[in-house]
Amino acid sequence: MKDILDAIQSSDSTSADFANISLPESYRAVTVHKDETEMFAGLASRDKDPRKSLHLDDVPLPELGPGEALVAVMASSVNYNSVWTSIFEPVSTFGFLERYGRLSDLSKRHDLPYHIIGSDLAGVVLRTGPGVNSWKPGDEVVAHCLSVELESSDGHNDTMLDPEQRIWGFETNFGGLAEIALVKSNQLMPKPGHLSWEEAASPGLVNSTAYRQLVSRNGAGMKQGDNVLIWGASGGLGSYATQFALAGGANPICVVSSPEKADICRAMGADAVIDRNAEGYKFWKDEHTQDPKEWKRFGSKIRELTGGEDIDIVFEHPGRETFGASVYVTRKGGTITTCASTSGYMHEYDNRYLWMSLKRIIGSHFANYREAWEANRLIAKGKIHPTLSKVYSLEETGQAAYDVHRNLHQGKVGVLALAPQEGLGVRDPEMREKHIDAINRFRNI
Repeated sequence: MKDILDAIQSSDSTSADFANISLPESYRAVTVHKDETEMFAGLASRDKDPRKSLHLDDVPLPELGPGEALVAVMASSVNYNSVWTSIFEPVSTFGFLERYGRLSDLSKRHDLPYHIIGSDLAGVVLRTGPGVNSWKPGDEVVAHCLSVELESSDGHNDTMLDPEQRIWGFETNFGGLAEIALVKSNQLMPKPGHLSWEEAASPGLVNSTAYRQLVSRNGAGMKQGDNVLIWGASGGLGSYATQFALAGGANPICVVSSPEKADICRAMGADAVIDRNAEGYKFWKDEHTQDPKEWKRFGSKIRELTGGEDIDIVFEHPGRETFGASVYVTRKGGTITTCASTSGYMHEYDNRYLWMSLKRIIGSHFANYREAWEANRLIAKGKIHPTLSKVYSLEETGQAAYDVHRNLHQGKVGVLALAPQEGLGVRDPEMREKHIDAINRFRNI
């Protein structure tokens, strides 16, 4: 690992230098263990502790296959899918690995008694497999998390529709919370030169997800002037949705849960902010009964902030707790896009407000390669900025996942892998200086 890190930190290393480095037989990786999947049985989700289930292990270097790349991971980040893996919810991810392992002789590599997690990375290409022409050893890259086989016609208009579509590091093995990761070459994108390793690693999954859900024609197709309701607008997903709305000429109505989070939204440039805790909204009377009066009160607050207009697009991800309100407050002909259900998967809403007002619900899941590339391009151009708030070491990944699980974080939390310290990897200091306040916005909370 020392030779790899020395080459990355040297200013005169060539592609040939990287290609000639002897790769280690093993590397350190954050894992969950198959024989521990029942360790939290009987506990409520909130009481399941990722610090107990996540391990830092020495693991063998996987075989490199056609169309793949081995990447030295300088930094990664924690997403909610890493939390789900760590608490074995809604199902154990070993079921994903077993099914993938049955697909081919090559995919058998993924079916192991341990799962290396993580769906983001920033790092340097070490090796490429047969058939890879666009990337070479020494390239500085980030990776998006869409893994596809593309042997079916179904995926060729939109790769997210490939029957063998998976999320790398969640439904596949050899993820990014490790010193080395195995990816398909069509996951790779250029690392933005004005960002450090940990900053570049943090947007990937959430930035691409927000882009498809809100901007892409596969999602809401946001346009200038749209009123966009964004739940959790200062969080990992919502902070990018807020930026996309502002950059695209829309009007974000940001829903948050504290004055501090409201301040973050205003710092990003949003004017319309609702602190749902301060307003005391309770959309459910009890576990089984929603309160339409609260939907109406919420809608009235929105109209106060929009000059009497209703919502064109709802950026949904809390799920059960908020979905009834989301459907209600959307204007006639408007759109609710949903990409997650962090408060529960069984959504309930009054269908009269959907069908009689010709509203649409669109399911949105991650992003295809083109959408991820466009989202990364906006990062590279300084139009959208990382929302990194805190950085942990690889050894502290369990704590990082715990903090995300308990919503103790803002924006995104990063994890250093091979990078020995924060702040390394910046190649364009002039551009960085132009955007330094926005880059550090979530660090200064």
